[in-house]
Amino acid sequence: MGEENAIKSNSQNRGYGLITIAVFLTFICCGFSDTAKGTALPRIQADFALTELQLGFLLTANSIGYLAACSYTAVLGGKIGIKNCLVIALCVIAVSGLCICYSPGYVVLAAAFFILALGNGMLEISLNIIAARTFTKNTGAMMNLAHFFFGVGAIFSPVVSANLMVARIGHQTLGWRFMYLIVLGSALIPVLPTLIGRMDKNAQHKKETGYASIFKNKTFWLVVLILAPGIICEVGASAWLVNYMEKAYSFTSEKAALQLTLFFVCYTLSRLVMGPAIDRFGLINSLTVVTAFAGVMISIGVLCGESAAPLLVVAGAGVAPIYPTIMAVVSKLFPKEIDLVMTAITMITGVFMIFANFLLGGVIYLARLVFTRLYGDAGVGKAYAAGYLILGISCFAAFAFAMILRKRQKISGLLV
Repeated sequence: MGEENAIKSNSQNRGYGLITIAVFLTFICCGFSDTAKGTALPRIQADFALTELQLGFLLTANSIGYLAACSYTAVLGGKIGIKNCLVIALCVIAVSGLCICYSPGYVVLAAAFFILALGNGMLEISLNIIAARTFTKNTGAMMNLAHFFFGVGAIFSPVVSANLMVARIGHQTLGWRFMYLIVLGSALIPVLPTLIGRMDKNAQHKKETGYASIFKNKTFWLVVLILAPGIICEVGASAWLVNYMEKAYSFTSEKAALQLTLFFVCYTLSRLVMGPAIDRFGLINSLTVVTAFAGVMISIGVLCGESAAPLLVVAGAGVAPIYPTIMAVVSKLFPKEIDLVMTAITMITGVFMIFANFLLGGVIYLARLVFTRLYGDAGVGKAYAAGYLILGISCFAAFAFAMILRKRQKISGLLV
């Protein structure tokens, strides 16, 4: 009997180890593929002669696909298993790379990005549910460690993708098309360990409430209002930092890509170093600190011009812990409804992202019309600065709602 228990224990440990490896590998591939967008956008804009408003719409279409995936992933996961949802998501991302590579025009490209967003939406929910079920101890540290691997992929992505775009095979330059094919194809790497790994069934919690009850919970909405602007800042920096550096400071594509890489170095190291400290300092207390820090760094970095550009890089250290710490908060405050709450939060923040991406592109477009009339060509950089400043304002909004949540939970004696 003891021998059977030992064999069972070893099997469970191997299963846990494999699913942990799968989670970490998926985060690496996710960071690698997601960050490539920021490096490729200036090239896509030039090839298709797109305005900033069209770029904003492209990112908006991306967010709509993401939102659509969020609406059905939890239901699908209940029928076929959340692991299978993750495998499907990885395959969809790889297929989207093929579609982006061979898109003949803007409309088809937007459709390809929509497919990519479907995969990303499924991946986001399934991956976070798997991580929350797996990392039941030291949740803040483990969630930040898991998302640290997103940063690992993101660090290498700008430089690798920039070099892939100028790499040559024979007489042909790969360009952004084949770069996307290669980068998004890497999503297939975690498929095998995901299929083999096993999840602890005891870590799964039975849902006791429905969406109606969750939507009546004020704490839920405060969590959403912290996460939404935090995601806007994270996604906005990834998508627009390279373009901002090129347009506002006349950086070369290589130098701008390096700044994005350095942003993700700060981003990644923050998740690695801050994880244990966040558990000790408190999840919600930590949210107030990191959101305020990110808001200050971005705002000063934009308002003080090129000399303060390093602050935009350092801001990554404040932006990074927001998302995983919120996921840890969700797992602590809603342990029995984690599937439903994560799905609901992701769907609602996806709505915010739809308007945010369009707003960011629209602000830059309108500001460009005004500033170029006033300042000539120099107005382009000022327009991009106006758009990027929105990211700093978003962080301050997240800080304000984090303070409200902290006060609410402290009064109720449930401050995590």
